Amino acid sequence: MTEPRRPLIASLRHTAVLTAILLGVAAYGIYVQSQGAERSAGNRGSALPLYLSLLAAEWGLVRYVMVGLRRTGTRVRDLVGARWSRPLDVLRDVGIGLAFWAAWALVASLLVRVIGPDPKSVEALLPRDLPESVVWVLLSLSAGFCEEVVFRGYFQTQLRALLGHALPAIIGQAVIFGVTHGYQGVRNVIVITGLGILFGLLAHWRRSLAPGIAAHAWTDIVAGLIMRG
Repeated sequence: MTEPRRPLIASLRHTAVLTAILLGVAAYGIYVQSQGAERSAGNRGSALPLYLSLLAAEWGLVRYVMVGLRRTGTRVRDLVGARWSRPLDVLRDVGIGLAFWAAWALVASLLVRVIGPDPKSVEALLPRDLPESVVWVLLSLSAGFCEEVVFRGYFQTQLRALLGHALPAIIGQAVIFGVTHGYQGVRNVIVITGLGILFGLLAHWRRSLAPGIAAHAWTDIVAGLIMRG
């Protein structure tokens, strides 16, 4: 059943430009990954310049989202939706996020078994020493916040207003999310799109991005510091 009409949170032009920017980021990521694969034998230079450029890109996307939201009077905090009145509220959202991460880790491992690992590896881009690990954590925390705001906040809300229903909006933002990670290979794009759908369902259920931000950040931290080869 179609939902009552919701107002757009930004202009369609703004959404189109943001989509084009993300496709450009994806293309650049494919290039960087291919360069990293050529240096995967252990002779790559420091990853800090890459990490710092990604940090700038993450927050640049949020800044661009804020520009689009300003014209409709929407704030980033409106997209995040967290309303914490006591410490227990914070612990609850973090706990939900970590439980979601544990469930997702299990689902992802099953998906990889079904479709197989992707031949494209991002191992060469993972941190190898203490300075890189510290910046990786900062990057992971930023990605958790910024990407949830962009995809589950901006795109999911905008698509819901355009399409008139939550489910196609959840699927639509997940597809954009997956394609943006195209540098990880087609099979990983499928897995990440599935993750985007689950993140979208979580945000829809909780009416908040906070649990997803916690789960997203922890997923990236674990991938870089714990589960690396």
